[in-house]
Amino acid sequence: MSFDLPRNVILPVDAVDVRLDPGPHPFALDNAEAIAANWQHEIAANPALFDGPVVLLSRLAWRDNRLVGRCHAVNYSTFMLWRKRRENSGAEHAYAHAMLVAGDNALVAIRMAAHTVTAGRVYFAAGSFEPADFRDGLVDVDFNMIREVREETGLDISGAARGLHYHALSTESGTVIFRRYRVPEPAEEIARRISAFVATEAEPEIVGPVIIRHAAALPHGLMPHMKPLIEWHFANAD
Repeated sequence: MSFDLPRNVILPVDAVDVRLDPGPHPFALDNAEAIAANWQHEIAANPALFDGPVVLLSRLAWRDNRLVGRCHAVNYSTFMLWRKRRENSGAEHAYAHAMLVAGDNALVAIRMAAHTVTAGRVYFAAGSFEPADFRDGLVDVDFNMIREVREETGLDISGAARGLHYHALSTESGTVIFRRYRVPEPAEEIARRISAFVATEAEPEIVGPVIIRHAAALPHGLMPHMKPLIEWHFANAD
């Protein structure tokens, strides 16, 4: 099977061995005309979209607490069509979350800005893997996490204490790889710093921070995959 991993359960992950295939993704080759037509529709509705490079998986498996897979660089326009045709497409999406844990054990997430594809939704600062996130063909998950948090929030978490292991949650909509990043400041201070950064941006990707203190008090607009991650955090210590 091209995609062979349990769904809808949080998996322990000791290592991520996802490699970038230099060849085109079959989905991109088979749907070139539809991709171009759909992209014209997308940018007519949202001119702020940018057709930059991301990656789509053609294989992913979980074996002996390892994620092993293959992906291909595609344009964002390809990803946008795939979101509408993901069933039986031979492609899947993986992305990473730095689970930002404040000194008071609260989680600090973000709410996306109105001009983004996920406008108003709440999740941990994140973005799709890009070719720049690979080292000698192998994905550098932590590089992606640190880069995305810096770009969206202005925070540099490169020196933060990291959880001992990755974990992953795979659903029909994609696979999220996540890891705790602990910072000593309380959540309110982290939120203040994020808000100050957003205020300096001409076109910020996010509206601002969202503090989550309890699994029973979830914010509106929360992405569906976030609920089990939040419940896992408050139920499990490192």
